[in-house]
Amino acid sequence: MNKTFKKNIGFLHLWLGLTSGLIVFIVALTGSILVFEEEIDAFINPEFYKVSNIGTQKMPVDLYVNSIAKQYRITELDRIQTYQDPARTVIISGTDADKKDQIFSVDPYTGKVLATIPEKSRFFSVVLDLHRHLILGEVGKFITGCSCLIFVFMLLSGLILWWPKKIKNLKQRLTIKWNASFKRVNWDFHSNFGFYSFLFLLIISLTGLTWSFKWFESGIYLLADGTAKKPSAKVENPTKVDPKPDKTFFYQNILSKTENIYKYKGDTQIRIPSDTINSIMVIKLNLEKSIPNISSMAYFDKYTGKLLKIRPYESFSNGDKVRRLIYPIHTGSIYGYPTKILAFIVCLFAATLPITGLLIWLGRKKKK
Repeated sequence: MNKTFKKNIGFLHLWLGLTSGLIVFIVALTGSILVFEEEIDAFINPEFYKVSNIGTQKMPVDLYVNSIAKQYRITELDRIQTYQDPARTVIISGTDADKKDQIFSVDPYTGKVLATIPEKSRFFSVVLDLHRHLILGEVGKFITGCSCLIFVFMLLSGLILWWPKKIKNLKQRLTIKWNASFKRVNWDFHSNFGFYSFLFLLIISLTGLTWSFKWFESGIYLLADGTAKKPSAKVENPTKVDPKPDKTFFYQNILSKTENIYKYKGDTQIRIPSDTINSIMVIKLNLEKSIPNISSMAYFDKYTGKLLKIRPYESFSNGDKVRRLIYPIHTGSIYGYPTKILAFIVCLFAATLPITGLLIWLGRKKKK
């Protein structure tokens, strides 16, 4: 390999690493926490996940939805999440009269509200905002996106710098000399573990770009479907004015209709639009599939509850199917706990890279 080329790569690797190091540390550390979001949250806030007693029959969701709307002054209902697991609570989210988004945990057998929290105050909402936006909105989203691009370059350039000049030196590059000086152990840890985690971190980084840049997401659809245009997930609502019919079991009927359409075992989420343009979208996750995030959709009139359209997973474009795999791949949940543990370890290691890299640089400066 050309010596000048490798020297230039080393220069870029060093200064881009120093520039983006703090952001990489924050994103990697929060990412490692988010890998086990549900497990940690269920341990800290069990009332949001499990009922104390499993009853014989669940109540119609409308009974406690209407009760919550009155008691907590909910002006706009956002989502209703039901679960196949009989021990799970129903999660309801909506906006109150003070324009604050609230999350409610409800016992589906008694209709009792077990817990409530403002969405922005939820621990993992803060962690996710920090992970994606640095709590800086669109500006933070752009910064994390650029840092993610830099990190992809850092991985590729790191592999070039790691690659030994001679094959006989390969064994040395694959092991850490633990009994050596701190500087040597630090260098080995940075470079050798960087090599071992290279492929996994590259996949996590590339999939992460999906949430930062529209052009990257469009590229997925372009490669999979031959067009950069993403199919719309929304269906226009035909009824423009609420006729206010009897809506005693409005959402329960929507859930029942969805169950009749998609008969597989799964968790169901009702998404209610805040505008008058779009219809209600119901997403049913298929728990019978070995791969997560396989869902089908149904659309209902926001005012009458009439079924408007069904969109089974089999009808999705290749781009949509790939896009739905991005999240489980990025979070490591694609094959359950084995890949989640792997994602957790490599994300923790990624958080150490800016620190060990900085120590290498400081050590070289001192030597010089």
